[in-house]
Parts: sequence; C-alpha cells; structure tokens
Amino acid sequence: MPKRKNTFSSWRRRLAQRAVHAGWSWVQRTGSVSAEQPGRFRFGALGEATRLAFPLGTVFGEPWIHIGTHCIIAEQVTLTAGLMPDLDLGPDPILRIGNGVVLGRGSHVIADSTVTIGDDCYFGPYVYVTSTNHSYDDPHEPIGKQWPRFEPVEIGPGCWIGTGAVILPGARIGRNVVVAAGAVVRGTVPDHAVVAGAPARVVRRWTPDDGWQPPLRTPAPVPIPEDITPGQLRALSGLDEEQVARLASLGEDGAASLAELEPDGS
Repeated sequence: MPKRKNTFSSWRRRLAQRAVHAGWSWVQRTGSVSAEQPGRFRFGALGEATRLAFPLGTVFGEPWIHIGTHCIIAEQVTLTAGLMPDLDLGPDPILRIGNGVVLGRGSHVIADSTVTIGDDCYFGPYVYVTSTNHSYDDPHEPIGKQWPRFEPVEIGPGCWIGTGAVILPGARIGRNVVVAAGAVVRGTVPDHAVVAGAPARVVRRWTPDDGWQPPLRTPAPVPIPEDITPGQLRALSGLDEEQVARLASLGEDGAASLAELEPDGS
C-alpha cells in the first residue's frame, strides 16, 4: 500500500490551523455588535455591556427592537420586528428584551406584534418565540397564502426556557417559570411553575402556602458564603457529597471546619 502524502508538513499544518483559529477569533470579536460598536444596526435601544455575537442570524426592524443592559445574544440568533424589513411600525417598540437576558445559540424571536421578554431570562439554544401563526380557515387556499394571526407574547422576569422550546402567539408566561426542553407553550402559565410537553402543561408549581407541589426530588443547592476564600473552595472540591452535606448542616461551625482543611488556614 502506498503511503498517503500530506500536503503540508506537520508544523505547517499546525501553523495554518493556529492562523485560521486566530483569524476567526478576530472576526468574531470585530463582528460582534454592542452599543459602542453597533455597525450597520440602529436598534431603538441597546444597553450597556450588551453584546450580540457574530455571526448574527437574521436581524431587521431594529428601530423597534429595544434590548436592555448586560445581555448576551449568542451566535446565529434571529431578532425581527414586523413582517418584513423597511416597514414603519409606529412610535412604540415591538420587541422588548429586558436587562440581563441570555438568548442561546440559534434562537429565534419573531415579533410581528409585540413580544416582551422580562429581566434575567435565560434561553437555551434553538428556542423559538413568535407572535405570528399561520391561518388555515379556508380549506381551498394554500396555508402559506392565508393572512396570519397575530397575538402578543409576554415572558415574565427570571424565566428559564429550555433547549428547543417553542413559545406560540398569545403565550403569557409568569415570573420565574421553567419551560422544559422541547415544550410547546401557549396560553397563560402562572408564576413559579414548571411546564413540559407539547402542548405544555404545568407539572410542578410553588405557592407560599404549600411550597413546591409535587415536592422537589433533590435538595435545594447550598449557596456559597460571601466570605469564603478560593482556598476553601479548592478544599471543598476535594470532599465527597456526604462530607459536603455534613459541613453544610453545621452552619458556622461547618465553615470553621472547612477553613481548617486549608494548609495555611487562610
């Protein structure tokens, strides 16, 4: 068998690979959109420390898109206001995205009528939000040629929208709601609920009187104390689950015991 000959020697291949990666990193940094570097985009509002990663998805109707501060819009995210570009949509914003929102890679937010996303919402990749749905009233006319229906969409603050979820026109999602991956949401979802399925239904909910029903199967995570040091965190990472649970149950005494694990006691 004849030996395969490489076009490049190994060091040339490595050099070319590094150059490609460095070049692409430069393109991503340069092509990203922010308030300081908006490029060709003229959003109605684009908050401080917000960044739209490059490459972007389809973006049009920017004057009617308002994005808050400290948002992360991942690669290939589509943001549109209006049915098509170059329409006059009036004086008010159509798509409102609050502060601290994260939109995962490949997500779509289609705002032909108003769509509102509250503060601190986190979207997984490939989430689809739309305020428009096709009509099929006339059985003799192709569905794509029938005039669509429009209903506003509202997603409350603090929500987590899982990978591949679909939010349909007319959805009203409350505060701190979990939408499971692949769920299809329409209608009203109450605050502090978990919804799953297609169509989505409430599978768990929190109320002040009853707490979580059905009860959570896993214990709530223990928050990291404000005064904990990096050395203590490194020591904590070396413990097993039983030891961590025992320290957490001891409160202040547990923090003192954790400090003793550090070689220098700092």
